[in-house]
Amino acid sequence: MSDSNKSPAYIAEVLTEALPYIRKFRGKTIVIKYGGNAMSDDQLKSGFARDVVLMKLVGMNPVIVHGGGPQIGEQLEKLGKKSEFIEGMRVTDNETMDIVEMVLGGLVNKEIVNLINRHGGNAVGLSGKDGGLIKARKLKVKRNSPEVNVPEIIDLGHVGEVDNIDTAVVDMLMRGDFIPVIAPVGVDESGQSYNINADLVAGKIAEVLSAEKLVMLTNTAGLLDADGNVLTGLSIEEVDDLIEKGIIHGGMLPKIRSAMEAVHSGVRTSHIIDGRVEHALLLEIFTDVGVGTLIHGQSNAET
Repeated sequence: MSDSNKSPAYIAEVLTEALPYIRKFRGKTIVIKYGGNAMSDDQLKSGFARDVVLMKLVGMNPVIVHGGGPQIGEQLEKLGKKSEFIEGMRVTDNETMDIVEMVLGGLVNKEIVNLINRHGGNAVGLSGKDGGLIKARKLKVKRNSPEVNVPEIIDLGHVGEVDNIDTAVVDMLMRGDFIPVIAPVGVDESGQSYNINADLVAGKIAEVLSAEKLVMLTNTAGLLDADGNVLTGLSIEEVDDLIEKGIIHGGMLPKIRSAMEAVHSGVRTSHIIDGRVEHALLLEIFTDVGVGTLIHGQSNAET
């Protein structure tokens, strides 16, 4: 049934289902990692912006951390520069870092800000360099090789990890009723810039803000079992067991570990949701069924 054909009774039922969630999460901070197909499809982009504006209007405090890997790759290709990945991470030399900052802090960040503002919100774009938001350190990657007895240290260039988060600028924006939109670029004590995984940044910001939820938009339906069914309502212990059994593996592991660490550090729940579904944010937060995987601590069984 299309939206235009839905009856008033159906719409009333949806609003009634949403009411207790609106009441419960009013005044709460929700950190959203925005990426995947939701950033590349025009209809999904508009739906995401409307979702965020609605969350703000009903009293929540959404904070957005975005990625931009495909957009960085496109710009590098235009410049005739080949993208190189090691262990799933982009090798980032000086020239590539300039492109990363231009794309993440400029093109992508401002597009998201503009979309939210066009739909009635008040968004402000930030890089992790603004207001000392993200202090970074160089990421050291070790890779075991059968040819040598000691791990190989891989230099990825300007790829970093979070050393410290100072949310003063984010707190100020939220008090002013703005929606912060954060590009995951950090800086070290010497002023060197680093490209940081957006999932990691979102998790750390959620921890420091004592967020109610960390929501990660992905290109999958969520965590899947061996039969392809979506798993949800999982405790940290249950997720650990799935990792040990090899059911969670590959590219999903860093995202899951960030989600788990956030819950372990006090974020009430983490969500891995399907960003290919229109209005996935609202469906996950305001409905009983949701559209992805929810992870909670042992004492956080309620959503």
